[in-house]
Amino acid sequence: MPCPATDPAICPARPARFLRGEEGSVLILWGMFLAVAFGFMALAFDLGRVASTQSEMQSFADQVALAAAGELDGRPDAITRATVAANGLISDAQTYATGAQALGAGDFTLTFLRSLPAADNVAATDTTNDGAQARFVRVDVTDRTVMTLFAAVNAALVGGENLSSDIGASATAGITSWACDITPLMFCVPDSSWKADANVGDQIKLRAGGQGAAWGPGNFGFLDPTILEVDPAGPCAGLNGAQLYRCLVGADEAITGCVRTDAGVNTLPGQRQGLAEAFNTRFDTFQGSMQQRKTNPAYRPAPNTVQGTLPNGGVCRGNNVLTYADGEINTMPLPRDTIIDCETCGRFGDGNWDRSAYVAQNHGGVYPAGTGPTSSRYEIYLAEVAVAQSNGGVPLPGMDETGEVMCHTLGPSPDVNRRNVVAAAVDCSANSIQGSTQNVVPLEFVELFMTEPVLAPGGGDDAEIMVEVVGSAGGVGSGALTGVHRDFIQLYR
Repeated sequence: MPCPATDPAICPARPARFLRGEEGSVLILWGMFLAVAFGFMALAFDLGRVASTQSEMQSFADQVALAAAGELDGRPDAITRATVAANGLISDAQTYATGAQALGAGDFTLTFLRSLPAADNVAATDTTNDGAQARFVRVDVTDRTVMTLFAAVNAALVGGENLSSDIGASATAGITSWACDITPLMFCVPDSSWKADANVGDQIKLRAGGQGAAWGPGNFGFLDPTILEVDPAGPCAGLNGAQLYRCLVGADEAITGCVRTDAGVNTLPGQRQGLAEAFNTRFDTFQGSMQQRKTNPAYRPAPNTVQGTLPNGGVCRGNNVLTYADGEINTMPLPRDTIIDCETCGRFGDGNWDRSAYVAQNHGGVYPAGTGPTSSRYEIYLAEVAVAQSNGGVPLPGMDETGEVMCHTLGPSPDVNRRNVVAAAVDCSANSIQGSTQNVVPLEFVELFMTEPVLAPGGGDDAEIMVEVVGSAGGVGSGALTGVHRDFIQLYR
């Protein structure tokens, strides 16, 4: 519509008014804002892709390091086993990097280390190829490239470099092994492949190994008690020498602290004065140096002490059979593995023993509840203890030797595993054990069930311990009775 006035002040020319107009100016601001906002969104998307890939690859590195570290147990083949564990058991995936999504063998390198620097910002350089010395493993994941899409679009629109990010990851893990509340006992196994869990129920005849000559499978000795922290409130506090050994192998309480075993332990000969007497307190036998312990609560016997013998007139002396009118005793001890009785067949049994004869003699031919023709001695022993719990404390009612505790004034131990000991299994050939040997790394710690009292021929120190393999030591532990052995695997870097 034409302006009715001719005064330029009132009706300015159209171009001048257009120049002064402000309509639509906000669209320019919105355009600038949206460009910046979309730029930040794209940048955040790129950063998210990079961060996600970094997280995925770091998780993969951590898993590989933990898997490999779990095999670093101080054995000569530890590195071989660690490499197999890392290559064969661990797989993962990444989402945004170039190349295959799968992460697995071939996407990392392993470096084995003897030690780590005290400071995390110092490079670890103490490398080794010796499995016996490897305590840590560093995993370096091969770098993957993540393309940054915002940078790519920006390069296409305005020119410039198409940016990308190279993402890698590294992790270092290690293992420490600790044994707590253990019997300071060790024994020689046939070879480094021997495993307790593969020999459950097998019997072993352990004989004291001496100083000098190399030991063979079945010899036993001790771990140097100076490496064990003795419980200051326990029964062994303040003892030393032979008295300390007798307490460590005979007491019915948590008696030791924890010792790191992956760094090596020291072994000692097996001959110790009064050793058999200390072990035999588990069977309600209190003789010699242990005679005064029959009133001590730290030496209560097992809830089942059947050994095929009878006490003599109530005196606390085991292995002393009373002569009946028929000249026999109608209680049978747990039989040995058939192959063990063959003196030339070695000291390691195969779990085959005369179960039927034992059950016929002691249980009227009926296996205790929960056991059968393939049960181990330990399983039958546990079933007999269960019978005692429902029968006034008598494991074998009606037998000449019932298994009741008769000598100790406080009765049996409440722990069903009082007849168990925990011992370090050692490859004595590989470690050249000759009695006193330094820095020996046990293959494992083994829970052993004593099937009969310890024999000391002629009353000497060359003891003979008959045991049955229960399995690898572990669990929550209950003092010197079962002990506990734990491998702690952790990430350090």
